[in-house]
Amino acid sequence: MASPALRTANRIDQDCMDYGVIPKSVFGRQHSNLTDGRLLDSMVSDTCSTNSMKSTLSVLNPIRSKDVRNRSFLEGSLLGHGALLGAEELDRCFPERSIGIYIVTWNMQGKKELPHNLDDLLLPPDADFAQDIYIIGVQEGCPDRREWEIRLQETLGPYYVMLDGVAHGVLYLSVFIRRDLIWFCSEVEHTTVTTRIVSQIKTKGAVGIGFTFFGTSFIFITSHFTSGKTKVYERILDYNKIIEALTLPKILPDTNPYRSNSSDVTTRFDEVFWFGDFNFRLNMDRIGVDQILKQDLSSDMSRLLQYDQLSKEMKDGSVFQGFKEAPIQFPPTYKFDVGCDIYDTTTKQRTPSYTDRVLYKSRHKGDIKVVKYTCCSTIKSSDHRPVLGVFQVKVRPGRDNIPLGAGQFDRELYLEGIRRRITRELQRKQALKNQKNSTVCAIS
Repeated sequence: MASPALRTANRIDQDCMDYGVIPKSVFGRQHSNLTDGRLLDSMVSDTCSTNSMKSTLSVLNPIRSKDVRNRSFLEGSLLGHGALLGAEELDRCFPERSIGIYIVTWNMQGKKELPHNLDDLLLPPDADFAQDIYIIGVQEGCPDRREWEIRLQETLGPYYVMLDGVAHGVLYLSVFIRRDLIWFCSEVEHTTVTTRIVSQIKTKGAVGIGFTFFGTSFIFITSHFTSGKTKVYERILDYNKIIEALTLPKILPDTNPYRSNSSDVTTRFDEVFWFGDFNFRLNMDRIGVDQILKQDLSSDMSRLLQYDQLSKEMKDGSVFQGFKEAPIQFPPTYKFDVGCDIYDTTTKQRTPSYTDRVLYKSRHKGDIKVVKYTCCSTIKSSDHRPVLGVFQVKVRPGRDNIPLGAGQFDRELYLEGIRRRITRELQRKQALKNQKNSTVCAIS
């Protein structure tokens, strides 16, 4: 799923070694790479056809001089011509007024060593297009948070920039967005909550990041609830503390204050995504769960989910009020022996459970559509499997009176990630060349 208008902008330079050249037919236009000198020679006057300019020089829409002179867009009108966050600009970028959001939650078990390749986590092979925004939440993160963020940037490549990255102890939350979309974002706000009695121990709690994109407000929350099969009540307390203590938004205007509740952060945003290691278990013994897993379940996990603690508590209204979850069609994501597909073989023999979840909530019915909800079974460096969700989310026009982010992103991270990406490709090509040379020597 990708916006048609933005697909055309997703061109790749021929000298970028990581990619192949995309055929011109993909864009439906002919393009030329004219230098400044050739461009001046080819133009007879500045009154040449804007349609000609649009079709031969750029996939971007031409800007008229009178529009540049016009300053009325600063009044914050939704419909004003040239308004940065208005309906005209939104329709130009997203004709269907929907964006793609990719969410990952993963308990890394505090492992120092990161997976060699994160492509399957962020760019699964069955996906034809990358999404507009990537949100990655980590619990029990690796000791070197910066290295983790660099690896994410390296994997997503030059098309994406990190809008914000926040940590609360070993809870990490990173937001990456297409670099051509950062201008439509407000300033980004974040806050954290500790649910441990001893606040210095930052292993359990939550991290929240909020911002407005065009006229739609978003909040993304990742959290780690109390562990233990019998501690359902404690997990409900964690949830209640988080929704009360996450103090967002701060200076960003509420897009619909009449529907907000000062004691529940999830009511103060249009679109809410909450994901993490919630630690809810299956109310069944290990033997019973193993017997069900041995059967040919295909994608029907209902025989397991009827014992799921979280599903029961949500149905009873004691936790995550108003939230939804896509149908679960994958096996339990906890607890595995590291490096393999075998559930816990230690003396504790923990019951396999769906501890890792992605939930969503919207002020407007039908705004969020689920495209995919699954786990990443190829990453086995932790006792948890990562869970990912892909969503199509409706976006509305906004006013230009919000505090804009003005294109801010983590520049140093971007440069280091791209440097790593180029270095990796050079090393790969050198390895292939060495392999070829050694083969020739062996034959001779």
